[in-house]
Amino acid sequence: MKAELLYEGKAKKVFTVEGNDQTLVLSYKNDATAFNGVKKDVFEGKGRYNNLISAAIFTYLSQQGVASHFKQTLNDTEQLVEKTTIIPLEVVVRNIAAGSITRRLGIKEKTPFPSPLVEFYYKDDLLGDPLINDAHALLLSDVTKEELEQIKQLSLLVNKKLQPFFTEVGLQLIDFKLEFGRNYTGEIILSDEISPDTCRLWDIVTGEKMDKDVFREGLGDLVEVYEVILKRLEAVK
Repeated sequence: MKAELLYEGKAKKVFTVEGNDQTLVLSYKNDATAFNGVKKDVFEGKGRYNNLISAAIFTYLSQQGVASHFKQTLNDTEQLVEKTTIIPLEVVVRNIAAGSITRRLGIKEKTPFPSPLVEFYYKDDLLGDPLINDAHALLLSDVTKEELEQIKQLSLLVNKKLQPFFTEVGLQLIDFKLEFGRNYTGEIILSDEISPDTCRLWDIVTGEKMDKDVFREGLGDLVEVYEVILKRLEAVK
């Protein structure tokens, strides 16, 4: 099915599909990176967990009426997706203070926000994906004011849908990153992945971190943590 390698990122390879120019194959790698690629390692089996967890999340969101590029899993490490032109904005939704915002604004970790915060980051590795405001987003991308507001509202909707989804498997959704793209009709839809690589998840009972912070902070075995998440998700299907 897959034809030529179109792009290789830090966590995935993207392949064209023979005979279909509107679909792509995402192949998840075993690589883990943190701090904009400064910290790197390879974990056998990680690609499988990212692929299957992301597929489960996109499937659930589709059932909730949230459109994404996801079509189906092809095997343990690959999935078929709709081709989109990625908008160069990373959208971060924060429910509880953790990570960079605690250092940037001096907010104590675990501080809950009165309402979810939505932040934009300019998607550019060379610049370190800097935090930007709405005016910057309009300047640096082709989105309109209306589309930027649409992206914000979609991100908040995803947050609203995912919180009970993770609560059901004993996880608290702390924050997460989304990316959006335009499909062939020009519709803006969720793209990339949603996984423990892109979400902060804490165990509701123990408070244990169950995401890529395990790798960032050297807290334990990343693959074992991702395996626990997948098993929990599979148990409630």
